[in-house]
Amino acid sequence: MTESEKQKLGKTLWAIADQLRGAMNADDFRDYMLAFLFLRYLSDNFEAAAQKELGEDYPQQVDDSVSTPLQRWYECNFEDVPEFEKQMRRKVHYVIEPQYLWGNIAELARTQDAKLLSTLQAGFKYIEEESFASTFRGLFSEINLASDKLGKAYPERNARLCKIIAEISKGLGQFSTDSDTLGDAYEYLIGQFASGSGKKAGEFYTPQPISSILSAIVTLDGQEPATGQRSNLDSVLDFACGSGSLLLNVRHRMGAHGIGKIYGQEKNITTYNLARMNMLLHGMKDSEFEIFHGDTLLNEWDMLRETNPARMPKFDAVVANPPFSYRWEPSEALGEDTRFKNYGQAPKSAADFAFLLHGFHFLKQDGVMAIILPHGVLFRGGAEERIRTKLLKDGNIDTVIGLPANLFFSTGIPVCILVLKKCKKPNDVLFINAAEHFEKGKRQNQILPEHIAKIIDTYRYRREETRYSRRVSMEDIERNNFNLNISRYVSTAKVEEEIDLSVIHSELSNINNSIKTATQNHNEFLSQLGLPLLD
Repeated sequence: MTESEKQKLGKTLWAIADQLRGAMNADDFRDYMLAFLFLRYLSDNFEAAAQKELGEDYPQQVDDSVSTPLQRWYECNFEDVPEFEKQMRRKVHYVIEPQYLWGNIAELARTQDAKLLSTLQAGFKYIEEESFASTFRGLFSEINLASDKLGKAYPERNARLCKIIAEISKGLGQFSTDSDTLGDAYEYLIGQFASGSGKKAGEFYTPQPISSILSAIVTLDGQEPATGQRSNLDSVLDFACGSGSLLLNVRHRMGAHGIGKIYGQEKNITTYNLARMNMLLHGMKDSEFEIFHGDTLLNEWDMLRETNPARMPKFDAVVANPPFSYRWEPSEALGEDTRFKNYGQAPKSAADFAFLLHGFHFLKQDGVMAIILPHGVLFRGGAEERIRTKLLKDGNIDTVIGLPANLFFSTGIPVCILVLKKCKKPNDVLFINAAEHFEKGKRQNQILPEHIAKIIDTYRYRREETRYSRRVSMEDIERNNFNLNISRYVSTAKVEEEIDLSVIHSELSNINNSIKTATQNHNEFLSQLGLPLLD
């Protein structure tokens, strides 16, 4: 499927969502819509694998049959089902019984069958608890099919679901879909729902252009810029992963087999489920990623609480778009936490540096970290100044990139990208002031591909350009009291041309003399004609 067709599919599904959600909150309807799209993916993937496994024994589709081919095989080969499912669990890591496959669900919706809702409930429960892969545990926990938002009673809810699923099925039927296509449609819908979610969108969505910048930065070969992209990353971490889009962007740049394993952490249960669906929808096996549900600042992930430094997990790349200026409650115990012990704790009013130090702690010695933060981290005083100063003195802040305002759905403030390394070579900090490089939009400003390419190229080669980028020595930064306010080092203001007053005076004198000569000549003509002279 071409890019234009993928875009068309996304727009078709969004039009269905926009039409059918009615008065329902966009966030609530998003969860239903994306869950059904995910079920379609699981079903397609499972049926394709089953057809390959069964070969010539796989039944042909009968046009007038209400059952799917796999359902007929189950009915005719009852004794062989356990061995077949054992093979499927080994090969695709999950099983879906035929009555719960999308084809059957869509048929129940088309015929307005009263069993649709109960079948869906049973199907979601089966996938979560019996499909084998631990990745599915609690996956649909936030999808409330008995919600009053769908209808006050079972018949109303069932009828509403029939309509929604029938329209989705009809929309998907217009296109030839594969896993990549459904994954792209899922991403498109997440972006569209984020657009309608206002401030809540910041909890789960990083705009694709910003995501592209971060993913490019952490996948470049930091040891030798001229060689371009790294060939492999053993591991990548996003400790505030939202729907997982940023991690998938890193994977897209590296290729499907360019990353050993992807790790994500998310505190919000609904968004955590979205992220797991997103990974699977993009063709990732459950062994290729691990998403943990828990609080990053409290470090609730047991994997990251290893007390033996030799066994402490470290990551080649760390990317993050944590919530801006998040209010938190740093405890006395956290003051002794190895993540913060050498730096001090971020203030209660803004956990920005707490998030940064968490990710930096788990970065490998030769790794790269790119994090999106509000501009305040560059110049605020107190505890933040102390943390910033130590990071600078230790040579860990590599690049500061200022982005335009109004890029996010959740806030209009301008943000920056901080690039950190534990072993950076140049004894300076690269400042990139890209604040004025954007295309103005109706609701959000847009960073275009050429703007992204300019930022990445400047970062890669550490280029200097008037009113855009500059390499600043540590001595200069120290003279500025370790303040990283970008405009101190790279001002976008145009320098006014110097005016030479003697030259201007000479020009005015010449003009005045010319006026006098012209007036005298004109008066001579007037005198000859007997007309009044000019003064």
